[in-house]
Amino acid sequence: MVIVMILLVVVTAASGAVFKPGAWYEGLDKPVWTPPNWVFPVVWTTLYVMIVISGWLVWREAGWGLAFVLWLLQLIPNFLWSFLFFGLRRMDLALIDTVILWCLVAGFIAAAWPISVWAAILFVPYLLWVTLAALLNLTVWRMNPHAAASP
Repeated sequence: MVIVMILLVVVTAASGAVFKPGAWYEGLDKPVWTPPNWVFPVVWTTLYVMIVISGWLVWREAGWGLAFVLWLLQLIPNFLWSFLFFGLRRMDLALIDTVILWCLVAGFIAAAWPISVWAAILFVPYLLWVTLAALLNLTVWRMNPHAAASP
């Protein structure tokens, strides 16, 4: 099962490799607190390793259950964000996606805690990063209303 989990996370991460920031993103106004570009792949690589370990810990202890289902579900908005933000240039939909992701990550932490404290703790940096990502998404959207694709 750990190999399946690794593959699922690799596929999720691949969305960020396919839908890259590019010239459109570089041309947007961004807040001064935006992390430098090199930070994103470093942080995401670390988080993806932690996501796999956390999922494995929950799977090993409890198998199919609420915590593992939440672990699986959080991969979907994680995968979709780069497509929505960079691919479609829909900062509004990307923000909604990030809120959904935040809820799923927080839900996983709560559901995993009684199963594996370490699994829950490994998701805390992820929750913090998604919080920062949501704030950045919102701020960039507000600073660039002209750059967002319309429905």
